[in-house]
Amino acid sequence: MGLLDRGVEIKTPEQIDAMRRAGLVVGRTLELLRGHVRAGITTAELDGIAEDSIRSAGATPSFLGYHGFPATICTSVNDEVVHGIPGERVLAEGDLVSIDCGAIVDGWHGDSAITVSVGPVPAEVEALMAVTEQAMWRGIAAAHLGGRVTDISHAVEQHVRAQGGFGIVEDYTGHGIGSAMHQPPDVPNFGRAGKGPRLVPGLALAVEPMITLGTQETDLLADDWTVVSTDGSWAAHFEHTFTITPEGTWVLTALDGGEQQLSELGVKFGGR
Repeated sequence: MGLLDRGVEIKTPEQIDAMRRAGLVVGRTLELLRGHVRAGITTAELDGIAEDSIRSAGATPSFLGYHGFPATICTSVNDEVVHGIPGERVLAEGDLVSIDCGAIVDGWHGDSAITVSVGPVPAEVEALMAVTEQAMWRGIAAAHLGGRVTDISHAVEQHVRAQGGFGIVEDYTGHGIGSAMHQPPDVPNFGRAGKGPRLVPGLALAVEPMITLGTQETDLLADDWTVVSTDGSWAAHFEHTFTITPEGTWVLTALDGGEQQLSELGVKFGGR
């Protein structure tokens, strides 16, 4: 492990392998949760399922106790953008829930998020989820060795802007990740390409667009965690942790390493 400019952490191949193990725990946990999202379940019940999944894999939840956060996952419902605290809220038919999850294996982190609908939702909400997830993949696909961090940002923004009047949340960003869950550099979801630290082997980043059906503006609720859209518009959130090897791009929190999505976008897969 070494440090690049601005405190950016560069991992060895062995450390990236540990992050892949953490990423698989996160990916499997999120797929488990996807299958449990239904009308009538509480967000606290989802949190319990997540903690059991992570600990049974021999990993530790990244979020639990992080700066005092009281749960294993974040569950953000409808107009909640990010950092929703699981509790007694009962999911109802037609809700939208974003689930953010992190795990630690041998001191190394994985971090990923999905947005899931509770049964059928209106076409505009389906579009919101699709645009947000595809923007994440477009951002990852824009990354290449020798490029810059904001190449990712620009690709995310370009995709979202091309799809219509969605709001791109600017106050919360993606981030570097490794021996800590949040590290330099920030990875904004908007901006000009060609800026920020250079993309090199051993750098790992979490790309996570947060997109709304309305405003980009957000408020923080009284619990000091839950972020909501100021106009009450619904939001979606998708995230993956990835790295770039000399062979290509490797999405550490995707169960297939991102191979299918990367191939569809014409990007060489660099997993092992």
